[in-house]
Amino acid sequence: MEKILINDILPILVIMVLGYICGKLRYFDNDQRQGLNKVVLDIALPAALFVSIVKATREMLVSDLTLTILSVVGVVGMFMLSFFLCKKLFHHSTQEAAICALIAGSPTIGFLGFAVLDPIYGNSVDTNLVIAIVSIVVNAITIPIGFYLINLGQSKDKAKALATSGAAATAAAPATTPAVSADGAVKADDPEAAKGKLHDVLTPKGEVDVAASSNLGKRTPEKHMNPNVKAILDALKKPVCWSPLLAVLLVVLGIHFPPELDPCFELIAKANSGVAVLAAGLALSTVKFSIGKETLWNTFFRLILTPAVFIVAGILCGMAGEGDKLSMLVMAVALPPAFSGIIISSRYNIYVREGASTVAVSTVGFAATAILIVWIMPIILHMFG
Repeated sequence: MEKILINDILPILVIMVLGYICGKLRYFDNDQRQGLNKVVLDIALPAALFVSIVKATREMLVSDLTLTILSVVGVVGMFMLSFFLCKKLFHHSTQEAAICALIAGSPTIGFLGFAVLDPIYGNSVDTNLVIAIVSIVVNAITIPIGFYLINLGQSKDKAKALATSGAAATAAAPATTPAVSADGAVKADDPEAAKGKLHDVLTPKGEVDVAASSNLGKRTPEKHMNPNVKAILDALKKPVCWSPLLAVLLVVLGIHFPPELDPCFELIAKANSGVAVLAAGLALSTVKFSIGKETLWNTFFRLILTPAVFIVAGILCGMAGEGDKLSMLVMAVALPPAFSGIIISSRYNIYVREGASTVAVSTVGFAATAILIVWIMPIILHMFG
């Protein structure tokens, strides 16, 4: 355990503190900080997700259906529970609650999975199976769901803001006096100007519009579309969404990705974790660090409530008699918050203070959680196994 704390947890904290210091000293300006976030979110993270998922096999997914089903239902269920509780308990918007779920409801399985589980349980088939399945669920299901909810929330907020501003403009405009130009001609309504005003409506609280932030060139006017469909399509345009989905599709179809091509992805993928943690520290430097009720709740949800739910569910599903597999699953879902969540938060200026504070506190608190799980799981397995 001491080796895990020194070799895995301490480097995260050191790099995060380095990012925080760089932010406070203004070593990176806002554009450079956003550039780092964009490199991680649109290039390094998609490559890391793709190369980690595509190494799994179809046989691996069906070899233990109980583990697979429990992982899918449990991880997605806790993700959505975090989302709804954030809205109800702390009255956040849909997009803020989605970021909260990406942080408090998702473990950083890709970065710390092998680093934590291998020294404790050994590099076995079961260890690899647990990490692979949880990684697929977190990266290929919850991240796309998170982007869908962010897009949906921003779309609804913009529509509400436009309706409010349009009603106010109508009430303030003269009822009978037409607008007159400098040459005395009566001005007609300008559709292009109206489109421009529509495009320029700011998202709430300085957020960056996720749907309009990709470098997709000149955008054609959008036809009226169902908000849910539009939110899904906007989410699927993001490399961080479609790359893990593509990897899962290849795995399900039994198409083996040539291992000779792994280095092409791994070179940029290796930059993901370090830059992501540095960017988390930079994000933390831009806001007032807070250990308030919400940060403590998110930390409790991530480190205590989530593994407790999986312990109960695993016992009910009969996994207590399958050796250390339930212990591995509990440790995997109890890992600190996924760094992808804070990168998305910082990239689009949504839920930054609470998100960055939760990442910092949860990463420190995981040391105690890991020790608790190592101590208590053998007792539980002996009682119910």
